[in-house]
Amino acid sequence: MAIAKVFSRAQVGIDAPLITVEAHVASGLPAITIVGLPETAVRESRDRVRAAILSSGFEFPPRRLTINLAPADLPKEGARFDLAIAVVILAVTEQIPGLNTEAVLNRLRDYEFLGELSLDGSLRSVAGTLSAAIAARDAGRTIIVPTQSADEIAVIQKIRAFKAPNLGALVAHLASQSRLDEVVPRTMPPVNFAQEGDFDEVRGQSRAKRALSIAAAGAHNLLLIGPPGAGKSMLAQRLPGILPPMTETESIESAKIASASHAGFKPANFGIRTFRNPHHSASAVAIIGGGSNPKPGEISLAHGGILFLDELPEFDRKVLEALREPLENGKITISRAAQQAEFPARFQLIAAMNPSPQGVEINSIAAQRYRAKLSGPLLDRIDMHLDIPRVPAAALSDNTHEESSDIIRQRVTAARLIMIKRQGVANAHLSPRKLNDVAILNSNDQLFLNMAIEKLKLSGRARSRILKVARTIADLEQKVDIDTAALSEAIGYRNLDRLFSTP
Repeated sequence: MAIAKVFSRAQVGIDAPLITVEAHVASGLPAITIVGLPETAVRESRDRVRAAILSSGFEFPPRRLTINLAPADLPKEGARFDLAIAVVILAVTEQIPGLNTEAVLNRLRDYEFLGELSLDGSLRSVAGTLSAAIAARDAGRTIIVPTQSADEIAVIQKIRAFKAPNLGALVAHLASQSRLDEVVPRTMPPVNFAQEGDFDEVRGQSRAKRALSIAAAGAHNLLLIGPPGAGKSMLAQRLPGILPPMTETESIESAKIASASHAGFKPANFGIRTFRNPHHSASAVAIIGGGSNPKPGEISLAHGGILFLDELPEFDRKVLEALREPLENGKITISRAAQQAEFPARFQLIAAMNPSPQGVEINSIAAQRYRAKLSGPLLDRIDMHLDIPRVPAAALSDNTHEESSDIIRQRVTAARLIMIKRQGVANAHLSPRKLNDVAILNSNDQLFLNMAIEKLKLSGRARSRILKVARTIADLEQKVDIDTAALSEAIGYRNLDRLFSTP
């Protein structure tokens, strides 16, 4: 056989484009050449594959081998193509026993191969296996992955996959001498909503709990402002416990992003909304994503969950301004000279800050400069601004039973179901046209809103945020229309705009 080809998958963002791995063998001095824009790790696969083939009891041909990774204009990175390269070399040199040339080619068309080879022929997992498995399923092919990756892809329903411990076992499977273990999709256990504590542990702060339930129901962004020790972080850490359950689509997207990241995807976290809490010293690349081979940042890892930014003004101004587009669009596109990658970034921003560097004063020059670190356009994209007062000592020692996270979550979930049934998305994600359809005000309330906008000098974007929050408040109360009480409460969550605009 002069030419053979097999299939594998690259990783671009959370997508896994198809890669055709072709091999040509010819007479000449022994050599192996890999073409098709391979980066260093891919070029180094020559030595890993050679050692793995020999360690597995096969022969490495003493001839000239050319390996092509097509399409040639897509950069190839990592060791993910090792297994495909080894299989195509064994196929082109007719070392898969029991099959003639045509039978080998026909059988290989039904498979995709993904994995890094060790020198002894065993397989290691690679990043992005989940995306590759989904793409292979959609293409109607069976993917063969390292055994360590089986739990990761078992969260996918109707998956077609086998897990291979080493190269020798895979070749025996292809030659029908034995059969690899199939990856069986498993039923995921009910999501454990227990997070960092329960809302019944929070004393006082009834208005803050109300605001957090509104934010959870409508997926609204929220800024908490208060002195040190008021409970801002404590409240934010308990927010995931009252969020509605993730849909299957949200769970798969979140898992694909985690699979493409350096940390990888943990199957135990499937269906659990993430809570990302980066330090204020984090760089723009860490928050937004990037690198020479773009990887997801914190905003993408928080997709479908919470991005909590504590001490918001302490973050670099460029980092905060970079949040504006993903807050608006729900995605981030990272462009590099060699390639462009797009990551979902539909996260819920929860931020916390002190009113001043000293923590208490709000009218000093230092406090005004501190607040000036946050731009107006960024604040416009935060639906709700909430003042968190210090809790009185009497309230801290009060043993009155507080409402639990389970009870709040039931109310929040019921409101979210109303939104999904009515418009298909949470209220925070309503388009302008759809917002006009579902947030209709009577003439008196419209006049009231216009007066508030003029008095607080709010932008058109802030007006939309008020209407979305008012719609969520009405949904929590299971009301068909927005009433004056809902509108007034929504405007009340914007009354800090004047404070932040003070020169």
